[in-house]
Amino acid sequence: MTQVLNGRKLVLAEKAADAAAIAPRLVDVQLPEPPAGHAVVQVRAAAVNPSDVKASLGMMPHAVWPRTPGRDFAGVVVAGPAPWRGVEVWGTGGDLGMTRDGTHATYLVLPEEALSRKPDSVSVAAASTVGVPFITAHEGLRRAGLSGPGQTVVVFGANGKVGQAAIQLATRQGAKVVGVERDSHSYIGHASSLVPLFSSADPQLGSKLLEALDGRGADIAYNTVGSPYFQLALDALAVNGTQVLISTIERNVSFDILAFYRRNLQMLGVDSLKLSAAQCAGILNSLLPGFDDGSLKAFDVDDGTLLPLDQAAEAYRKVLAGSMERVVLAP
Repeated sequence: MTQVLNGRKLVLAEKAADAAAIAPRLVDVQLPEPPAGHAVVQVRAAAVNPSDVKASLGMMPHAVWPRTPGRDFAGVVVAGPAPWRGVEVWGTGGDLGMTRDGTHATYLVLPEEALSRKPDSVSVAAASTVGVPFITAHEGLRRAGLSGPGQTVVVFGANGKVGQAAIQLATRQGAKVVGVERDSHSYIGHASSLVPLFSSADPQLGSKLLEALDGRGADIAYNTVGSPYFQLALDALAVNGTQVLISTIERNVSFDILAFYRRNLQMLGVDSLKLSAAQCAGILNSLLPGFDDGSLKAFDVDDGTLLPLDQAAEAYRKVLAGSMERVVLAP
């Protein structure tokens, strides 16, 4: 293994006024000396997530300034505890790029408990795309009580990255899963079983969903979009069902409280920013067997969306514009 001694990192000094004003500085750095109990990861790929870009626009109030952005990463340990040196790792964390320097850099200093072995079957670029989508999907399904066979799950925003991760995890557990997507009639991601997909533009969507969900509704409605699907997700739930919310467009919605409590429904808000890099490493470790045996798959990275650090501003704007492809920086 060749150890890089000098590197670079992105620095955001203050929030940008708008997308056009996003202009992170590129700063030269040297290999850090890790504190006791810590390791230095040479970052070889780091996905750009919507939360990274929103933070650069000042939309994450807890983000500190100045800082190096970035949550997801894949790379190799180059300094720190001997058993980890030379090991390829992957990870993410709600603290990374927010309250501490993040992954859009050559080097990342992490506590040893935040290290997780990268699956050998997953490329470095693809491994860097797993963090936020799979951690968010896993946490929502875990808290909603996903157990497997006999359960029904409907995923709104099924072809988005969190939607695909939720479908992978739920079908791997043996749940029956259906999806809803805007102006689309086919699921584009990986799954362990057939996933019927319904268009949100279909005027008969409600009745078709109920039929697809065995006439009783879903145990879990995973809503990756928020307000546009909020009422539809509630209507699709079975008695004792749970709607999982991870994002929204409108802040306020209204609903029938009486019907809500008489059906014993629940709502869960999931914010993966609340999970540290160490907590996320534990979740990735639990998912590792699925990536090793192929029942879980990382997202493909196109050559056109794998960009060097000096094109970070372009990468951020691609994500802010709603790119359906995973945009990845290669420090």
